[in-house]
Amino acid sequence: MSAGNSAREAILGRVRSALVQTERVPVSSIPRDYRTERPAADLVGLFCERVADYRATVERVEPGGLPAAIVAAARAAGARRVLAPTGVPQQWYDALSSEFGQVDDGSDIDTAGLERIDAVITTAVVGIAETGTIVLDHGPGQGRRAATLVPDVHICVVGESQVADDVPTALRRLDPTRPMTFISGPSATSDIELNRVEGVHGPRTLHVLVTPG
Repeated sequence: MSAGNSAREAILGRVRSALVQTERVPVSSIPRDYRTERPAADLVGLFCERVADYRATVERVEPGGLPAAIVAAARAAGARRVLAPTGVPQQWYDALSSEFGQVDDGSDIDTAGLERIDAVITTAVVGIAETGTIVLDHGPGQGRRAATLVPDVHICVVGESQVADDVPTALRRLDPTRPMTFISGPSATSDIELNRVEGVHGPRTLHVLVTPG
């Protein structure tokens, strides 16, 4: 046997031996006492800071002030036609209707119709403090995916209890069978000269309202 073959057999023999030893170790005996979370002193404050880093507007609002804050955000963005998906609180509908008249829920609007919507108002399922990311699983109050990607303005309400410290913690809160959209700031891209352009692949403006609860 040549020296090359001898070395090869020696290496493969060690691999086989290691695999046999691994098979004998029950999975339940592997210690799993490592930390699974990295809590921050001010988790919500970190979330707001990271969201703002992406050039989104962030406000902390008391629950009673949400309807007025939503209307003010839509008005500041110059919205004239707004969409609030089925499942958002009735108080939001009422406040938006008083300001803008008809409020669409998006259920019977096609993509061409969504292009005529100026702003969409939604809830979220999770916020991630470490990355400043908002996650929608398009359940009640969040609308279908197109409704949050086509309009130029997205106003999103996130409850403080929905903020997770990092991505692994957030993923444990999510249902993997749901369609999910991860949002980190307004839609943005850069050309070959690194000129930033916003609004190409989604909303140009993201306004996040963070509220207790």
